[in-house]
Amino acid sequence: MFRAGTVGVAIGALLLALPAGAARIEGVEFAERLEAGGTALELRGYGVLRYRVFFKGYAAALYLAEGVEPERMLEDVPRSLEIEYFWSIPAKAFQRATLDGIARNVDARTLDSLRERIERFNQLYIDVQPGDRYALTYVPGVGTELALNGVTRGSIAGADFAAALFAIWFGEAPFDAGLKADLMGQS
Repeated sequence: MFRAGTVGVAIGALLLALPAGAARIEGVEFAERLEAGGTALELRGYGVLRYRVFFKGYAAALYLAEGVEPERMLEDVPRSLEIEYFWSIPAKAFQRATLDGIARNVDARTLDSLRERIERFNQLYIDVQPGDRYALTYVPGVGTELALNGVTRGSIAGADFAAALFAIWFGEAPFDAGLKADLMGQS
């Protein structure tokens, strides 16, 4: 039988184990702050992509600069999206999802203008295993960096490319509307 004091001590110990301000969801921890290109980015929201309610695909977190409202995140502002995977995923699946997700959120002319950069970006993907974490980080005037487990894979220039890429999660036709709301802190 549990006593109230024992439960309180256990909960207190669990809270002390997390860094101040860190977020935890489904066993995945996200920092309260990141730095990108000399700009501090703050955690704005986090969530889990679920398939058919029962299957979890990944946990994700959105970071934006102080003062930037989530509704402006597709503008030319610093931002980062971290995604930690619960399953093995081949690079080809990321490549298809990136092209399809961008195509759902931009017109044909924009897609054509971005095609070469999308192809270069898609070459940066490699297969992931459970627990691996991709980070997409955009810094104005520098570009969008793809990093795997903290190691940079490459970067693609252009605010237009960044807006199209992040539109996969935050555009008019996001991959998952519920996850979009969670990431933007609206749920």
